[in-house]
Amino acid sequence: MQGIKIYSIHKMSLWHVNLVKGSRVEHMKRRLANLTEIEQLDYLVDVFKSESAQYSGLETPDDVIGKRRLLRSLMNVRMPRHLDDMALQIQNEYLQSRAKEHGVVELHDIPIREGVISIWQGDITRLAADAIVNAANSQMLGCFIPMHTCIDNCIHTFAGVQLREECNRQMNRLRVMYGSDYEQPTAVPMLTGGYNLPAKKVIHVVGPIVQFGLTSELEQALADCYANVLNMCLENEIKSVAFCCISTGVFHFPNRRAAEIAVATVKEWLSEHPGAMERVIFNVFKDEDREYYEQCI
Repeated sequence: MQGIKIYSIHKMSLWHVNLVKGSRVEHMKRRLANLTEIEQLDYLVDVFKSESAQYSGLETPDDVIGKRRLLRSLMNVRMPRHLDDMALQIQNEYLQSRAKEHGVVELHDIPIREGVISIWQGDITRLAADAIVNAANSQMLGCFIPMHTCIDNCIHTFAGVQLREECNRQMNRLRVMYGSDYEQPTAVPMLTGGYNLPAKKVIHVVGPIVQFGLTSELEQALADCYANVLNMCLENEIKSVAFCCISTGVFHFPNRRAAEIAVATVKEWLSEHPGAMERVIFNVFKDEDREYYEQCI
C-alpha cells in the first residue's frame, strides 16, 4: 500500500519517510511541522549520522541537552552538501523554535547611545537586524570544531546547514575565477542569507590575525573590515547592521585597540554617508569589551 509512514525502530526515533503524491504528502508535511522537540532532534541526528560512516555508530543520548549537543556537533562537522527537503523542513522548524526560546531582540529593544550607534551585550544570533557580521576564516565555510564557542560556529549553527552550503557555492564560483587555491582575503566581505537567524543577512569578513605584535598595517586592515562592511550595506540597501568584535578572539587583536578602531572607523564612515544607516550596533559578549566601547562612544 502506497503512503507515507513514520515509525520508530527499536524505540529509537529513526523516521522512515516514503513520499507519495497529492494530499498525503501535504498531510505528512503538516504532521512533521508538529513534531515534538525530541522527535525533531532524533530525526535530524539520525539523518546526519547516516551521511557518514565515521559518525553512524554514535550513541544518541536520552536527554534533550545531550541530543542538542550531538546535533550541533554533527552540524558543525558536516561538509557542505544538499539536504533533502523533508530534513530541511524539520531542521528549520527546530531552529526557529530555538530562536524563539532564546528570545529575539528587536532594534527597538536596544537603546541608541549616539546618533544611530548602539552598544548591545549578548548573543548576536538573537538580533533581528537587517544584517549581522560574522568574523569568518579565509575558507569561508564556518567553524568545523564541534561545539566551539566562536561566533563563526554559533552563526552557522543557528542559521542552519544552508548557510555553509551557500558559502561553499560562492567560494566555488570565486575559485573558478581566481584558481582552486583561492581563499577570501582579509577585509573583503561576503554577503549571504540569514536563513533561520532573526537577521535577514549575514556579512562574513576575515579580520587580520595578530601573530607577532600589532602593526599599523594590521590596524588599517581592521579599519578596512568595518568600512568595507558598511560599503556593502550601502550597496545592498541594508539599513541596520550589528558588528561583532572582529579579530579579538582567536585572531588575538588587542580588545581595547580593536574597539577604538571600530568606533573611529564607523563614526567617520557615517559622517561621510549621512542618512545611509538607520542603526549600527556594536555587539559585545565580554564585560571588558562593553567597557571599552562605552569609553569610545
